Amino acid sequence: MPLRAHLAELRRRVFFAALGLVVGAAVGWWLYDPVFEALQMPLQHVAELRGNDELVALNFAGIATSFDMKLKVSFFLGVILSSPWWIYQLWAFITPGLTRKERHYAIGFLAAAVPLFLAGTALAWWALPNAVELLTGFTPQGSANLIDAQTYLSFVMRLILAFGLAFLLPVVMVALNFAGIGRAATWRKGWRWAVLIAFVFAAVMTPTPDAITMIAVAVPICLLYFAALVICTAHDRRVDRRRVAAGLPRLDGTLPGEDPSTGSATA
Repeated sequence: MPLRAHLAELRRRVFFAALGLVVGAAVGWWLYDPVFEALQMPLQHVAELRGNDELVALNFAGIATSFDMKLKVSFFLGVILSSPWWIYQLWAFITPGLTRKERHYAIGFLAAAVPLFLAGTALAWWALPNAVELLTGFTPQGSANLIDAQTYLSFVMRLILAFGLAFLLPVVMVALNFAGIGRAATWRKGWRWAVLIAFVFAAVMTPTPDAITMIAVAVPICLLYFAALVICTAHDRRVDRRRVAAGLPRLDGTLPGEDPSTGSATA
C-alpha cells in the first residue's frame, strides 16, 4: 500500500475512532455524578483517617471549572466506554493486509484486547487509593490540602489510561507480528528491556512504599508480554513452514535447507 493510501486509511480510522469517542462521551455526560463521587472516594477515605473532613478536599478554582471538569470526565468515560470501537480501529489500521484465515485469528485477539484494557484500568483503580494516601501524607500537620480539581482529575486519568494501554501492548505486539512488521525474534531479544520497563513503569505509576504493590502491577504486564511472545513465535514458525514448502526464503532471509540459526546449509 503506498504512503498516500496509508495516510488516507489513518485519517479514516482516526475519524471513526473520534466519532465513537464522542458517542461514548455523550453517555459519560449522564454518568458524571456517580463517577465523580467514586473519584472522590480516595480523598474522602484519607480525610476520614485523619479525622478532619476539610484536611483533604477538591478545590474548584474558577467559575467555569466545574463545567470544564464535567466535560473532561465525560470524555474520560468516553475513552473507556468506546474502547471496543477504537481498539478495533487501531487493529484494522495495523493489519489491513491479513489473509481471510488470519483475519479470523485477529477476531480472537481483538476479543482479548478489550478485557485486557479494562483489566488494566481496574488494576489502576485498585492502586489509586494507596497512591493518594501516600502522596497526601506529606501534608504538614495543621495544613489543609486543597487539591485543584483538574490537577487531581489529570492524575487519575493518566494513571488509569496508562495502565489500560500497558495491558493493551501485547495485542499491539501480536498485530504488528501478523502484519509482518515486528518479528518474534525482535521481541525475544528485547525481553530484558521489557521486564525492566515494566518494573520501572510499575514503580512510577504506583508511588507506594511497599514492594508488593509494585510487583503485583509489574508481574501481570511481564506475563502478558511473554504470552504475546509465544503467540508471535508460533505465528512466525507457521509462516516459515509455509514459505519453505513454497521454496521461498524464511522470514529471517535464510533459504530452505539452511540452518536458521547459522545461515549455513544443513547436513
